[in-house]
Amino acid sequence: MTIHIIQLGSPRLPNEGLRIGTVRRPPRGVPKTEFASRNYYDTWLPNLAPSSELMALGKAAVSEADWAGFKRRFRAEMNEADAARVLDLLAALSNQSELAIGCYCEDEARCHRSVLRELLAERGARLAELATDSPPHTHT
Repeated sequence: MTIHIIQLGSPRLPNEGLRIGTVRRPPRGVPKTEFASRNYYDTWLPNLAPSSELMALGKAAVSEADWAGFKRRFRAEMNEADAARVLDLLAALSNQSELAIGCYCEDEARCHRSVLRELLAERGARLAELATDSPPHTHT
């Protein structure tokens, strides 16, 4: 049992389990009834996405210092009680079920999901290996 950290919209992995969208907004132009069938997500969990203000800072980060600042602020957001409880729950569930969490970004290294990976690992979650062959997908 593991948590897979994936790019939303990518083909589903064998035995991936429930796919959770950790994004601020649903995919544009996609009817809600097609989110799962188009490989976006089965359920939406926007409280594990950066705040709108922080998301703008993350997208604008060009230097390592900018990215480090984003990561520090996102970790602070995820340390708030509601988000921390959800991360604790996902970490616990990873020992019982297959799950996937994701975002639209192509590059996990410059995406909040890389920080979610770290936070889940710190909580003892069982995580799938970092995917290196994800197909490209544009940020929506």
